[in-house]
Amino acid sequence: MSTENVRTDDAGTGPGGAAGAVPPAGPLTPPGRDAVAVPAQPGEVVLTEAMAPPAPPAADVAPPAAGVAAPAAGVAPPEGGPVRGSRGRHAGPAAAAPPIAPGSVLASWLRRSAGLARSFPLATAGVIILVAMAAFCFAGPLLYHTDQVHVFTRAENLPPQAGHPLGTDANGDDVLGRLMVGGQVSLLVGAAAGVLAAILGSLWGAIAGYAGGALDAVMMRLVDAGIAIPTVVAALVIVSIDRPTEPVLIVVVAATSWLGTARLVRGEALALRSREYVQAVRVMGGGGWRAVLRHIVPNAFGTIAVNVTFQIGGAILTLATLSYLGLGVQSPAVDWGNMIWLADQSIDLGYWWQIAPPGLAIMLVVIAFTMLGDGLRDGLRRDRGSTGAGR
Repeated sequence: MSTENVRTDDAGTGPGGAAGAVPPAGPLTPPGRDAVAVPAQPGEVVLTEAMAPPAPPAADVAPPAAGVAAPAAGVAPPEGGPVRGSRGRHAGPAAAAPPIAPGSVLASWLRRSAGLARSFPLATAGVIILVAMAAFCFAGPLLYHTDQVHVFTRAENLPPQAGHPLGTDANGDDVLGRLMVGGQVSLLVGAAAGVLAAILGSLWGAIAGYAGGALDAVMMRLVDAGIAIPTVVAALVIVSIDRPTEPVLIVVVAATSWLGTARLVRGEALALRSREYVQAVRVMGGGGWRAVLRHIVPNAFGTIAVNVTFQIGGAILTLATLSYLGLGVQSPAVDWGNMIWLADQSIDLGYWWQIAPPGLAIMLVVIAFTMLGDGLRDGLRRDRGSTGAGR
């Protein structure tokens, strides 16, 4: 054991009494050799190994963290442990996370999708039909090129044949190409009108149900009055005021379709406004808009999502009705209802290929949205039933 001796004088003077004189140093033991005991002289302080300051840590090993025992002397740090210069990263193989194989993620997603498909066959069938129709309408024209602007008098009313799989109409336009282009307008206008109607109806019903009292009575009497007016009649009156373009048709169809959604959401709001989290908003001084937008509408989202699917199907039917009556999109634009209107003028001549394709397309899309809505409603009921049983 090594010992270092430092001799000092109590009065701060060296031998002989001269102030500031440095006393002779005691014997120092070289590092690594055994110390020789030196008796302490009067006024001499002996620093032993227990009183010496600790040695600094090694330059290549970081100090142990709090609560972690330091490794014994002469023992190397564990493999993968942090070393100085690595900035906290674990360079060892023990710290490396195992990579996730893309195939396992895909297989898990496929298994989950297959389980959902078996649980909700109606919704699955509806989604498949809608995806197929959307691909047919939007990707089809990229592969099957036709001219839907000019009139071809020499190709009028041709039956299905090579070059025209579904024949031609009275203007000589290819029916298959026209079915694709018309489907784009029908799907876009119907989807936009259905979503807009759901938004308007949800806000109206949520406000009426949350407010209650006289405001609820007035708002719902307006809804009842609007429901009493036939949708097609109201749409005809509105469309006759302005030229029916696609944005105008979206607004017209939505303005005549949101009333049913308002009544459904109002019933949900009446049940939700007495819940604890809605009452807590009132107690903490939150406004009515916060309660409606942050609590009532999100908790009624299941009912709204189911209603949106029915709204889109109804909007497509309403658009087809307006186009059949000549108040839909104007030429050269076309939709499925416009195709039926044009084919009806020559239906007595037996040109079935002009009216059957758009009629079947409308029927398939509306049935698909209905199946999707039924599947979502069944799933919502099952989820509510399991939640209630758990409680």
